[in-house]
Amino acid sequence: MELVKAVDALWQRGWLPYDLREIVSRSLDESAASLVVDVIALSCSPHHEATVHPRWQRQLDEIGASVWWEGLLLEAWATRHIETRAYANRTAAELLKFLGRLPSLPQILPLPGDVLMSAVRAGLDPKVLNRVRGLLAKAESTAFPEEAEALSAKAQELMNRHALERAMLDADLPAEATSRRMWLDKSYFKEKSQLVHVVAEAFRSRAVAYDGFGFIALVGDEVDLESVELLSTSLLVQATRAMVAIGGPAGKGSEARSRPFRKAFLVAYASRIGERLEAMAAVPVSPDDPIVSDERLLPVLADRKQAVDTLFEQMFTRTRTSRVTVRSAAGWGAGRAAADRADIGGGRSAVTSGQA
Repeated sequence: MELVKAVDALWQRGWLPYDLREIVSRSLDESAASLVVDVIALSCSPHHEATVHPRWQRQLDEIGASVWWEGLLLEAWATRHIETRAYANRTAAELLKFLGRLPSLPQILPLPGDVLMSAVRAGLDPKVLNRVRGLLAKAESTAFPEEAEALSAKAQELMNRHALERAMLDADLPAEATSRRMWLDKSYFKEKSQLVHVVAEAFRSRAVAYDGFGFIALVGDEVDLESVELLSTSLLVQATRAMVAIGGPAGKGSEARSRPFRKAFLVAYASRIGERLEAMAAVPVSPDDPIVSDERLLPVLADRKQAVDTLFEQMFTRTRTSRVTVRSAAGWGAGRAAADRADIGGGRSAVTSGQA
């Protein structure tokens, strides 16, 4: 099947399952997005799960890529979606043409069949990850700032403590860096990417925004990148909620509902969050903490930073600084005020203490 060959070729060119589903759903219609998920499932089906990288497998599960049909895919797809075979053929042809135009991306994961489970570094412990997600979800949904702050602070404490413990456990192993892609809504993408950038810096990671596609490439330690995704996602939810709340009572056509206001709001929000995270990193840590006081900690963190910088330079040989113009003083003030109220928690100084 030509579509499977096209998808197989894209794996060789750095694309991942979630990437393909996202770019197709943003560029074509729902039919093409549905079909590409099934093609992805067919492409990956010959490989035993034990030879598929865990992050690759999680993406397959997240997009619902599984072989549910018997026989020919296009016939089964047309029947399932109550469409004619001619419509299925047109959708397939359009999808094939689109996939053939996609450029190459940096290779960030081994292809299915190329990895053994024992060779994969683990990320956040699943129990810690579930607890952090639960705490951040509650912090985002509560109407009481004090409660949200306490919940977020606890989440940050868990992430930071776990990151340090993992760093010490892996102290005798070579420092490794990896990369992830974080897709954002295209609405105000450039402004939202500023927020992800400052969070990435706080976790000793680096970020590059792909404006044309709608994702941010992150480079860092496996545990740190999971923390970047969790905190960035939570802060984006908080920022959007605060921005909408300001514009809600305002009348139609008011400045608070305008694009210049919202752009300025998001840029100011990111700027202020960056200042707060930097201030947290400057707070001295307790010398009585057995992990922080371990003389191996700073060399381990320094080695990891070097690994991150090396991988980043290998992946991105040409980058440029992006600037955002702010045209609403009211939006800027509102964004900074909202960032002051945002819950970013405490205890981050231990994780970032090796940056100096």
